[in-house]
Amino acid sequence: MALILADSGAVDILTVYLANRYMKLKLFTSDSTPTDDDSLASYIIAAGGGYADITLDVTSWVVSTTNDPRDAAYPEQTFTFTTLLTSSAIIYGYLCCDTASTNLFWGERFSTSFKPQNNGDIVKVTPKLQLSFGTPTS
Repeated sequence: MALILADSGAVDILTVYLANRYMKLKLFTSDSTPTDDDSLASYIIAAGGGYADITLDVTSWVVSTTNDPRDAAYPEQTFTFTTLLTSSAIIYGYLCCDTASTNLFWGERFSTSFKPQNNGDIVKVTPKLQLSFGTPTS
């Protein structure tokens, strides 16, 4: 038997979950692709160069009732740098975690990595959470 998540249920799950979760948006510099077995310890978080995490407010998420599968997106966020990151690190993607930075919620690898080098360099991120069709594992 296959578990099926109804579209209306997905919208409710996203709406309730995101309305009750303040999170931090972070950039990671580990050359890795997120998996469902990851934890925050799986990633190296950007440091130096003017980098700072961004706290996401619960009221800014927009839950789609038409995308298939259902998803929620946050307005585009901009990270601005003043110089190179520590150890001249390269940014490979972003992740969202709890505000205490103890629990990883999800991550996404960028299609193209980025190495900030100059004062004023920026990375723009539109955080997105999607409830996939996925195949359950036992």
